[in-house]
Amino acid sequence: MLESPTAVSLFWFRRDLRLDDNSGLYHALKSGLPVVPIFIFDRHILDELEDPQDKRVEFIHSSLHDLQKELIARGATLDVRHSTPEQAWQDLIREYTFSAVYANRDQEPYAIERDRRITRLLAAEKIVFKQYKDQTIFQADEILKDDGKPYTVYTPYRNRWKRAFTLKDAAEVASRTTGRFFRQEPRPIPPLSELGFKTTGASFPSREINTLVVKNYDRHRDIPGIQGTSRLGVHLRFGTISTRFAVRTALELNETWLDELIWREFFKSILSHFPEVAEHPFKPQYAAIPWINDETHFELWCRGETGFPIVDAGMRELNTTGFMHNRIRMITAGFLSKHLLIDWLWGERYFAAKLLDYDLSSNNGNWQWAAGSGCDAAPYFRIFNPLLQEKKFDPQQTYIKKWVPEIGTTDYPQPIVDHAFARIRAIETFRTALESIRR
Repeated sequence: MLESPTAVSLFWFRRDLRLDDNSGLYHALKSGLPVVPIFIFDRHILDELEDPQDKRVEFIHSSLHDLQKELIARGATLDVRHSTPEQAWQDLIREYTFSAVYANRDQEPYAIERDRRITRLLAAEKIVFKQYKDQTIFQADEILKDDGKPYTVYTPYRNRWKRAFTLKDAAEVASRTTGRFFRQEPRPIPPLSELGFKTTGASFPSREINTLVVKNYDRHRDIPGIQGTSRLGVHLRFGTISTRFAVRTALELNETWLDELIWREFFKSILSHFPEVAEHPFKPQYAAIPWINDETHFELWCRGETGFPIVDAGMRELNTTGFMHNRIRMITAGFLSKHLLIDWLWGERYFAAKLLDYDLSSNNGNWQWAAGSGCDAAPYFRIFNPLLQEKKFDPQQTYIKKWVPEIGTTDYPQPIVDHAFARIRAIETFRTALESIRR
């Protein structure tokens, strides 16, 4: 028996887990038909996750329960499936009467291919798949150079972005005040155990913007021992707050924070225009770098046992919480690729497995920046000295002592590499490889 004998519209939640200020949901509610909200725990994605205590799955699960409470208060329910998207939509076609599916556009390579498959599947049933811009203020083809080519340097991209921006771009989409949801009894959300995961009891950052932190962002953002950053990365990643809301707040409070939000859009633009960067260096010549790829050194880096306190503190913070301070991400990434001469892809994939706020475009872009192989990257001869970084940004070792309590004792390991030696080795390795390409 059909669960919706009368026609409905379906809205597919993905990276937009909120009812407010949600572009695709706004348009679904404007369709004139009652809306059924759908979420699919994608087996293609979940089956690739190795850690049964992956905090990101738990965050999504928790966010869905929050959504469910809001929907139940409106007499509706979230319909949550655990399947492949193809199977889920075949089932939904049998269960509901609908001619349109609404969603927000996702520009990561897997999502693009997934949506192509689902578009074909739905079209075969004469169902239209409508997608809207929601993750960014501007899509990749909206901020281009005068010759129509994409920007590959951040500063001119940022300047064009700001010239193109008006307050209407960040206007709130009043999705809660228009249209209605399909009324039905609450459906249960599959427990984590049914998805193949375990509860960790992790505490997640609040999605409320700390206005004092944002106001002081430009002065405090590089100090890891205090809360000098917004900690909103996971909420922007999974859409529990909207980019438009974040931009409106940045405009009111701190332009440096706005610039960081624009960096996110810049890296999304790079990934959209140059999808090969997901697996290869943006600068092709960097494929010639003869990485050492010492597996023992890599394992010590992963565990936070390199003998460089600020590096080790960052890695332990990441392993424990799924978060790493922005400045420390730069230091740890530079240390792996320059001091240890380990392929940046190894580190990028480790971060991808651990970061609560993992976003392919930003993670990839920042790793390639640190390794020198990316667009607008730091030159290969720019090599952070971890000890100087510690003295500059954590002079009292507030951050280090929190994550490396054995610092200063015989239990703490000796450095696995000498900084001066590693710096010279990295410069010579990169220079020789790059010069050989030019000859």
